[in-house]
Amino acid sequence: MLRVLAPDPEEQKRLQSRIRFYAFSQRANPPEGKVLKAGAGPVANAPRGMAYWEKLSRWINEEPVEERDRVMMAMLRPLGIEKGKLFNPDARQKRILTEATLVGEAMARANDFDKRGMELSHYADGVQWHFALPFEPNQEAKFYTQVDERAAWFYEAACVSVGMLGRTPNIGSVYLGCSKDKDGDWLDGATTYRLRVPANAPVKQFWSLTVYDVDTRSLIQNTEQQADRSSRQPDLVKNTDGSVDLYVGPKAPAGFEKNWIPTVPGKAWFPYFRLYAPTEAHFDRTWILPDFEKVK
Repeated sequence: MLRVLAPDPEEQKRLQSRIRFYAFSQRANPPEGKVLKAGAGPVANAPRGMAYWEKLSRWINEEPVEERDRVMMAMLRPLGIEKGKLFNPDARQKRILTEATLVGEAMARANDFDKRGMELSHYADGVQWHFALPFEPNQEAKFYTQVDERAAWFYEAACVSVGMLGRTPNIGSVYLGCSKDKDGDWLDGATTYRLRVPANAPVKQFWSLTVYDVDTRSLIQNTEQQADRSSRQPDLVKNTDGSVDLYVGPKAPAGFEKNWIPTVPGKAWFPYFRLYAPTEAHFDRTWILPDFEKVK
């Protein structure tokens, strides 16, 4: 995955045009690249039911097995999923495995959106926000593999990079996530919330708020086709003290349409608040992002 973060749209296009993928054997005469439109709908989340196991078997046979995955591979063997072998479950196995995907996803969702005991997820006392990536880049602690942490992140995302962990001032990015509002209630698509971003956000580049659908863990689908607001917007409405009120809910508050991300009643959602090139005020916590508050 690549993100081009140049603030100037023309510079973005120029940089994107220079990105090319080709086989190493073609390096002396690289072919022209093609840009394909991915289409609508979620693309990153895993399928449900038997399709999950069928794709897992295919992926295992297509990809190399990492050393850290050997225990997991051993656990899959009794299910009939093994590298180099055809996955061919009988009717009884299909029934059990289909039910297992429901139970397994419920466990993954609870482990992800109600994190407990994941030390590296702690952001600041007194707020619901946490670091969305709760593990080390190699997903290994000193004495154990960060299994629950790995499961929490990869339930909602598809890739990871050291640049997303934001541990060096002015470099990389920070991903903050949350699932509840200031009152401790789950974020709900039928409710309107305000997030006040304090002035002087600790970023050398920019900050952004993006909203995702809990069910798909992909960008929220709404009639406005708007899932993100950021400090790069020239038309973002600011308060007199430099702070910015962002609104997330089914209806835009009057005068704040440019600060609004629409939600869908009946759909749960979760946000990422990203800090690109975080500065010292983030690391020493002299700047803390407050919680979402319900708009009365």
